[in-house]
Amino acid sequence: MNILIVEDEKLAVRKLTKLLEETAPEFEVRGITPSIAATVDWITGNRADGKPEPDIIFMDIELADGQSFEIFNRVTIKSTVIFTTSYDEYALQAFKVNSIDYLLKPVQQEDLQRSIRKYYDLTSARETAPSAQIDLEAILKSLHVQTPAREYRKRFLVKLGARLLSVETPEIAYFFIDGGLTFFKNHQGQKFVVDYKMDDLEEFLDPDRFFRVNRALIVTHQSVAQMQPYYNHRLALTLLPALDKETIVSRERANDFKVWMGK
Repeated sequence: MNILIVEDEKLAVRKLTKLLEETAPEFEVRGITPSIAATVDWITGNRADGKPEPDIIFMDIELADGQSFEIFNRVTIKSTVIFTTSYDEYALQAFKVNSIDYLLKPVQQEDLQRSIRKYYDLTSARETAPSAQIDLEAILKSLHVQTPAREYRKRFLVKLGARLLSVETPEIAYFFIDGGLTFFKNHQGQKFVVDYKMDDLEEFLDPDRFFRVNRALIVTHQSVAQMQPYYNHRLALTLLPALDKETIVSRERANDFKVWMGK
């Protein structure tokens, strides 16, 4: 039996792998992917190589680049899916009456055993597979309604002379790196230092409001006064308030940036 694990926490991967070895040694972990993009690439690459589909995909709900539901929008999933999640049991009651199961983190051996028994019941007759896909779609719709909205950063505490100032995120025009430090400018052009790395900011800023255009810059819609094509399929931006350095959207992010700007 072939397994794909979709999980961005290394500790969770190690624990699940160990439990599988103890509970179902006939299962072989053939792949581990930490994100939506990596999972889509793995599945499409696996098919292109003519390899069999995983029998089970253990899939975390919250991944580094978003909720794993997005995977189903990008590629057809033919495998049985068992979700893993940190959400409480009440929010996931829909799973209990469907062929798709879930494991609540931290994963317990008895819960894994239950899921594996359910898998064998599901696959005892292959003709039942089409109904499993219908159930999956119903579960995804249910979860989108029941899963609580993610909370993003609402304000930052910064220094203004000898005082401390709380700045609401809608007041921020963009974040940038200068001299190894991270700053933001508000819409009035005031510059403040923040004690966060760009990777941290990208994690807890609302992606509907903020977009990371390159390694050193995160912008808002309001801060982009102008954009135009730049060589090597990149984009050049003019920011407001002005930033005294070249502002380029990387080639890898240019298409996504244009989509985001159109939202």
